[in-house]
Amino acid sequence: MENFIIFDGMTLSEFLTFVIAVIVFVAASSYFFKKSQFSTKALTYTGLSISLAFILSYFRLFSLPQGGSVTMMSMFFVTLVGYWFGAGIGLVSALSFGLLQFVQGAYVVHPVQLLIDYPLAFGALGLSGFFYKLKGGLYIGYIIACLGRLAMHTISGIFFFAMYAPESVSGAAILLWSAITNASYIIPEMILTLIIIALPPVKNALTIVKTKVIQDTSVA
Repeated sequence: MENFIIFDGMTLSEFLTFVIAVIVFVAASSYFFKKSQFSTKALTYTGLSISLAFILSYFRLFSLPQGGSVTMMSMFFVTLVGYWFGAGIGLVSALSFGLLQFVQGAYVVHPVQLLIDYPLAFGALGLSGFFYKLKGGLYIGYIIACLGRLAMHTISGIFFFAMYAPESVSGAAILLWSAITNASYIIPEMILTLIIIALPPVKNALTIVKTKVIQDTSVA
C-alpha cells in the first residue's frame, strides 16, 4: 500500500473504516458517560482541560525532522482529567484528544497505523487515571501515561516506519531505533513538565484545583 497523507490520498474504504471507528467510539463514550452519571460540571472541567491541551499542542518548543514535537505541556493537561476523575473518564477523554490530533494533521500510511498513532497512543495518556488515588499519583500517573504513549508510537514505528531507519539498523535493532526516535520528543516534554509541576507554587495550585474540581463535581 502506498503512503498517503490525510485527507489527500486516503482511499474510500480506509476513510469509511475510520468514520465507522469514530461512530463506534462516540456511541461507546455516550453510553459510558450516561452509566457513570457524568455531571455537567465534570464535563465542563474535562472539556476545558482537553481544549487547553489541544491549544497548547500548537505551541511547539521544537519539532524533529522525522516527526514529533515537544509542546508546552499539552500531554499533561490530557492526563489531568484522569488525575481528577479516574481511569474511565480519563481514557475516554484521552481518546477524544487523539481524534483531535488526527484532525489537526495526521500522517497515515495504513489504517492500523492510524489507530495506533492517534486513538491508542494519545488514549494511553488516560492511564493516569489508574493512579489518581495514590500518594504522588499526579506524577506517577503522568509518567506512566507518557510511557504508554511512547510504547504505542514505538510499536507503530517498528511495523510501519522501519523503512526510514538507517541502513545499518535491522532486525531486533529496529525496536531500539523506534523507541529512541519517539523518546527523543516525548521524554524531553515529560521531564520539562515534571520539573514545572514539582515547583511548590504549581504543586499547591494543582492540589487546590483538584480539591475544587472534586467538590464541584461530586454526585449526591
